[in-house]
Amino acid sequence: MLRSFTLSNLWLSFCRFNCHSPQTSFFLFSSLCCMLREHGADHRSLFYHLPQIYKWLFKPYYILSTLMSTAFLILRKCPGLCENLNTEREDRNPCDFDWREVEILMFLGAIVMMKNRRAITIEQHAGNLFMFSKVANIILFFRLDIRLGILYFLLCIAFVMTCKPPLYMGPEYIKYFSEKTIEEELNHDSCVTWIVEFYANWAPECQSFAPVFADLCLKYNCTGLRFGKIDAGRYGEVVQRYKVSTSPLAKQLPSLVLFQSGREVMRRPMVDNKFRAVSWTFSEENIIREFNLNELFEASKKIKKGRGVKGEDQNSSLPDEGSEERQPEPDTPAESKKDQ
Repeated sequence: MLRSFTLSNLWLSFCRFNCHSPQTSFFLFSSLCCMLREHGADHRSLFYHLPQIYKWLFKPYYILSTLMSTAFLILRKCPGLCENLNTEREDRNPCDFDWREVEILMFLGAIVMMKNRRAITIEQHAGNLFMFSKVANIILFFRLDIRLGILYFLLCIAFVMTCKPPLYMGPEYIKYFSEKTIEEELNHDSCVTWIVEFYANWAPECQSFAPVFADLCLKYNCTGLRFGKIDAGRYGEVVQRYKVSTSPLAKQLPSLVLFQSGREVMRRPMVDNKFRAVSWTFSEENIIREFNLNELFEASKKIKKGRGVKGEDQNSSLPDEGSEERQPEPDTPAESKKDQ
């Protein structure tokens, strides 16, 4: 009942905001409803993500992306600019959408909703919305005036080349490997299980997955269960050694590989006979289930207790007894991205 009341109020608000174009109201409303449904489908999910929304909303990348995505809307609705635009409306009102523009916006809303069905984080939702909105703006500007279309297309190219999505810089207990350290770390202690992510900074999927992987390491990192990363775009020999393709067509980035005693036990996503990744959603729930993180964490705690009985020389690298179980060792801090 509360969910229906909330969504109804949202719909009425959108209609009041743009009462002359209910189709546009439906497009904006449906996009927001899709985001709400994917994150819990109730009003509480919106309030839960508000701090995160405000956090990235004021970053230059998202400010410029918002302006680029709404450029045609601003031009069509802004008094003083819209009067000189062409229109196919019967009433010849240049400051409102014609039927073809409404169709394009409706199609954009449908595409965004389909793509966001598999989105995990708010960054993925926003990324899909920005990307397809820019494509729709290119079509709309070319249809309105070819000169405006060329100008907007050039702005999009300049934006892609100069403005990159911000990297995740939050808290994490992750060891960043290089081609010289990965073999040594994986084989250093046979009792330690490693979950290693092969990533590339240029891949949007890796950037969206970064906060999910960081959250997992904060929850499950301990003496016998460690988390690591290696830049697949930087260390080509390591990528070939572990048979991870960096081709965008293969869709193998990011790849999570579980190592025990230095040997690969499993990886996600799996690879088919054509060396293409099998579709798999990198959500926190899927990773916990597929990699049995709860069982691995419990087993790692038993290893920690067993080491504590053998003597001071064997447990010198363990945390103090008063520290929390899921805290990393004090003598092995997470390697910074700048140290690579």
